[in-house]
Amino acid sequence: MTTIIEPGTAEAITATTELDRARAQFRDDLIDAGLLVPSGIDGLYGRGAMFEDVIDAIDEVVVAAGRAAHADAPRRLRFPPVFPRESFEKTDYIASFPNLTGAISTFTGDNKAHRALLADRESGADWDHHLASAGTMLVSAACHPSYSTLTGTLPDGGVLMDVYGYCFRHEPAVDPARMQAFRMHEFVIVGSPQQAENHRDSWVPRGLAVLDQLGLAARDVPANDPFFGRAGKMLAANQLDENLKTELVVSLYGDLDDGTAVVSCNCHRDHFGETFTITTADGEVAHSACVGFGMERIALAMFATHGLDVSAWPAQQRGLVA
Repeated sequence: MTTIIEPGTAEAITATTELDRARAQFRDDLIDAGLLVPSGIDGLYGRGAMFEDVIDAIDEVVVAAGRAAHADAPRRLRFPPVFPRESFEKTDYIASFPNLTGAISTFTGDNKAHRALLADRESGADWDHHLASAGTMLVSAACHPSYSTLTGTLPDGGVLMDVYGYCFRHEPAVDPARMQAFRMHEFVIVGSPQQAENHRDSWVPRGLAVLDQLGLAARDVPANDPFFGRAGKMLAANQLDENLKTELVVSLYGDLDDGTAVVSCNCHRDHFGETFTITTADGEVAHSACVGFGMERIALAMFATHGLDVSAWPAQQRGLVA
């Protein structure tokens, strides 16, 4: 029998407190072990050598799964963590997730304007208003910079891409799994509607197999993105109703929550095809889908599952890192 805890009750407050305490303890343990390096801001960490070794091991498993999944090698793309504001605008990310967005600003003034900036700084006043847009944005999803490379007509059969890079989302939190800067390794298909759906559907069991190889007990669940505002509630409901997003979740904190999403399989329909003017070889608006492996979250799941000392991990997982 499932016990339902009503929001706002003493039971709910106690559960939330226990979860926050567990998250803070996990973060502190990771820092004490030298796996994460604190910056003084929640959700922003340096990575220790062993943490990076584990990330590299995970990536080898992910790349091998991608190689086995596709007869033709994907187009391998690596982008910097910033991209043009014009491309960012076409993703419509600002409409759905303004609270997560990061924009780059810089100083473009003359000596007089610089003196005014320094005067504000020396007086302890805000000086941000002296900066102007640099015309660039922080990348919010690893695949976002790739779509502008496809504007026009796709080759017959569409395009498969392997994209890996840093992403930024402004959601500072005690939970180490909710980082402000993190890496995603994505396999993206842009082509026909059927290609997009097949890509998303095929990567659900394949992603579970990757996580199983890493010794993680995962399950797939229908999900929705945290769209912002009133209109966002409708978008989230439609995303669930149309089964456009599936997450693979792993428990980091026992039964204190519903688990942490470490892999996301998404079908975008024709959204990016339309906004980036991408058409298929037969002249139709292209559809797209992606699977994204959250590299830091998978690493954290491995540390939570197998322990902070990699030398004590099960032989199969320890062998991946060695």
